[in-house]
Parts: sequence; structure tokens; C-alpha cells
Amino acid sequence: MTTKTNGPRLGVNIDHVATLRQARGESYPSVVDAARICLEQGADQITIHLREDRRHIQDTDVESVGLVTKKFGRPLNLEMGCSDGIVEIALAIAPDWICLVPENRQEKTTEGGLNIKDPTNYQKVLGVCQRIKKKLPGTRISLFIESDKETLDRLAGMGKLIDAVEIHTGHYARDFIAGNDLRNHLSQYRHAHDQVKALGLSFHAGHGLTNESVVPLLEEKIFEEYNIGHWIISEAVFRGLGTVVRDFKNLLKQY
Repeated sequence: MTTKTNGPRLGVNIDHVATLRQARGESYPSVVDAARICLEQGADQITIHLREDRRHIQDTDVESVGLVTKKFGRPLNLEMGCSDGIVEIALAIAPDWICLVPENRQEKTTEGGLNIKDPTNYQKVLGVCQRIKKKLPGTRISLFIESDKETLDRLAGMGKLIDAVEIHTGHYARDFIAGNDLRNHLSQYRHAHDQVKALGLSFHAGHGLTNESVVPLLEEKIFEEYNIGHWIISEAVFRGLGTVVRDFKNLLKQY
């Protein structure tokens, strides 16, 4: 499933709608309604992260949000760790995209990219990719990774098992907020883009980005997709989810 769009694609991560719901154990706010509103206002896909600790998205959410994305003809991007239980759920649901991410039970949010430089972790990720592609050949796989050359060098051994990488932009985003020099980040992203595209993979970005910090990345014109969650849901408290998604999509269209 692909989405024709002007400018980079916008994936809206609605995890924190579920965070608010789980805080009180209520049936609201609805992640289904959140997905529908985002897609009505131009989001190119919906991203959700089914964590082992189920701190926000629940198993039933994956199927119900997937039905919404199918109705709109847009992709569901399922972020997940490499645990056997989560993999089995993904194989049963068959999302359009699976993005493999690291998980740490003590973290507030994902703290960095997959450590595929470690041989043990690399083999685990490779094994999960093989399982997914064998059972779900039509599902595309992305890896949430850092942009350093040593990490990117490990991608060559994965052949056609993966379709994209999503670069962890958390360090960049914090430096932007702090007013620090961004040139090293941007230079590394440019080199990463060239290395990734040489392998025939798509080049995505995500984590910690806002409508302001995304602009220098848009000006580089190297990322094909942005997955934005926390800022969009936070800003929606004041301006409404539909308005925030529509404005963000319009910003991306300018590039």
C-alpha cells in the first residue's frame, strides 16, 4: 500500500492518545477516532507502538486502528520490539509496515536506535526480519537506527529483508531546543542518506521533532517520511488534533 503525496510523507504516531486513556483506565479518548481524524486531515499513515509493557497501545488497538487505515487506503506502521510475543501478534495482524525499535522497560520513551553494531543484537534483528518476510512477504520493514557510519555499514548484510531505515532524530531535536549547533547532525544525515539510498532503501526520520525543529531537515530535502507523535498530540490539547495534523501536513507540502 502506497500513498501518493506532495512533499515528504507524514506518519502520525497516536500512542499518546492511548497514554491519556490508560492513565485513568477509561474507554476514552479513542485511538480509533484519533486515527480517523488524522487521516481525514491528510496524514499519510498512522504509526502505533505496541510495547511489551502495554503502557499505551493495547493488542486490540492494533486491529481496530488497522481497520481505520484500511478504510482510508493508507498504511498502518506498527512499531515493535523483537520479542517473540510481539512478533507473533504482528504476524497475525499483518500491518503494511513494521518498524523494529529497541525497548527498555525503564525508559520514558525510546532512547536511541537499534544497536545492530552488537553481533548478538544484529543476529536477533536479522532473525526477526527473516520471520516477518517469510510469513508476510508484502509487509515492509524499517529499522529505527542511529545515523553513524558503523551502524549503517551493518545494513548491507541484510539484503532485501528491509525496505527502509528510520533515523533516530532525538539527539538532533534536543540540540535544536537547546539552541546548539546543528551542523554536525545535518552533515551526518546527508552522508547517511547517500549510504542508505545506495542500498536501495527508503530514508525516514522520527523522534522528538516539532513543527519548528523539522524545518532544517525539510530544507535538506533528504527524508522521504517523518513520523511525528508526541508534539502533535501535545499541541492538539490547545488547537485540536485535526488542525495540528492539517497544518503539519501543509508545512511538509511546502518542501
